[in-house]
Amino acid sequence: MPSPDLTDEAAAGPFPGDLAEAGAYLTASEGFDHGLVVLAMGLPYWLVPSGARFRLLVEPQALDEVRGQLACFDRESIGWPPRPPAQAPGRRFELATPLVWAVAVLAVFCGQSIWPGRLEEAGALDTQAVFDHGEWWRLGTALFLHADIGHLVSNGLSGIFAFSAVLSTIGPRRGWLLLALASLTGNLAIAALNYPGPYQSLGASTAIFAGLGLLTGHAVRAIPGDRRPAHWQAVFAPLAAGITLLGLFGAGGLHVDVGAHATGFAAGLLWGFVAGATSPRQAADRDRQS
Repeated sequence: MPSPDLTDEAAAGPFPGDLAEAGAYLTASEGFDHGLVVLAMGLPYWLVPSGARFRLLVEPQALDEVRGQLACFDRESIGWPPRPPAQAPGRRFELATPLVWAVAVLAVFCGQSIWPGRLEEAGALDTQAVFDHGEWWRLGTALFLHADIGHLVSNGLSGIFAFSAVLSTIGPRRGWLLLALASLTGNLAIAALNYPGPYQSLGASTAIFAGLGLLTGHAVRAIPGDRRPAHWQAVFAPLAAGITLLGLFGAGGLHVDVGAHATGFAAGLLWGFVAGATSPRQAADRDRQS
């Protein structure tokens, strides 16, 4: 609200009339912000240039009240506007390495056709071979072996989509590391649960359900921690979705190893929850370094 009768020459000298200075600012914008506070009080103000500064002039009888309100405004404006929350940059959809994995599984299946029974005998998950003879590699090799073409196609297609989702959500290198850890943990758990009895299994389904568990655990941990009732509803949503998918696709049918599916999902849930503790900025920095 500039005064019509104040010139730059007058502003540079004594204040015209009986106006009092409520503040002086380096920029007109700063003075204007404080002028809005004065206007909100229902009082007039004059913002007058004076050399390199801008003077905020008010009526003298309102000077103390204006200065008090401006001090309150300055205190309440500390830290405002707030900084936007740090967010990880958007990830591109990861499909290349899951396709490489599918080709590797197909190559192993071709090897099974060339040498019938030999690869299964050497690499299938066998509890007694693992714990009694120390053949720990079976925890990993069993994930690449399949009983028939139907088993291969089902796991291959499911794995491409599940692994792509994990890598796109968590990041390629961290995603593959967590998939490996969760898959091996799931196979170790199912083997331990069946030991010392005879138990054999093969197939990538443990890894696929480990991927589903990773997504679920990561989503649960990503929910901001607070004590409001809505917080627990937000945690329940991804957990219930993951368990529902486990029930729909992990149980039932002939030759379906429900136990391996469950341990794979549980292992992925655990590793995904642990990995979800990393902040978005830390995860982004780690992926850029890798």
